[in-house]
Amino acid sequence: MEDRDLDFRESRLAIHDGIAVFTHANPTHRNALTQALRQDYSEMIERVRTDDAIKALVLTGSGGSFCAGADIRAMRDRITGVTPERDAGDAARGRILRLHDWLERLRGLEIPVIAAVDGPAFGAGFSIALAADFIVASRTASFSMVFNRLGILPDMGAIHILPRLIGLAKARDLLMTARPVAVEEALELGLVYQVSDPDSLMDAAMELAGRFALAPRPAIGLTKRLLNRSFDMDYGTFVDMEGCAQSACATSADHRDAVLRFLDRQPARYDWSRMASENDVQARKEST
Repeated sequence: MEDRDLDFRESRLAIHDGIAVFTHANPTHRNALTQALRQDYSEMIERVRTDDAIKALVLTGSGGSFCAGADIRAMRDRITGVTPERDAGDAARGRILRLHDWLERLRGLEIPVIAAVDGPAFGAGFSIALAADFIVASRTASFSMVFNRLGILPDMGAIHILPRLIGLAKARDLLMTARPVAVEEALELGLVYQVSDPDSLMDAAMELAGRFALAPRPAIGLTKRLLNRSFDMDYGTFVDMEGCAQSACATSADHRDAVLRFLDRQPARYDWSRMASENDVQARKEST
């Protein structure tokens, strides 16, 4: 499988053994979500979406920060008139809609997306992490819906997504207080899937991503698509979608192979428990 490294404006994309790693690469400004990084996301998502060889995507930051939030310098320039807008209200609305052009495509990628969070994931950074399927965090990670501190409301879908993940009362707390959440609390809330030391964060994220290498891509992708829409449709509509999705999976090569392997008493290609056990054994061998 071909390895590729692509440099964008404020990020880079590395593809190795079917795993894509997208790294925010502007540590001087703590990987703020600048206009350049937004464009990078849009281009990266399209590259990943159209590459069938990619089995998982890891999002991470550089320099001890995942993403500290929006570009405050650009906000300053707008409100002080350095970059005047003819219709500020309509321009702000347009910026949000353009954000969701790529954010929805990120959430809709039909492969597992893993956010490897080290340091702050504040504001927009928290929202990006929420768009992932799994958050692997270092012990120095922290999360904050910091928006209200800036006199604006949480955007990038956070008000919609967060209560569905942790419940309305807990989401109200995080969204309205804008307080920072340490990794231990994030784990307790169910936001974080796994915690590691900072030095081993990417190893943990890559190990998790690698366990999807033999996953049945159509089944994983359609499971994710139905999950993302499950809170927004009635049961009858959901059943119709489930039927269409299952008909696609039931005629796939993955399904045929899995059934025949079972009948031949061969181990399943995609067995999470077995892969975890094998990885533990390999880790012990490497540590001795």
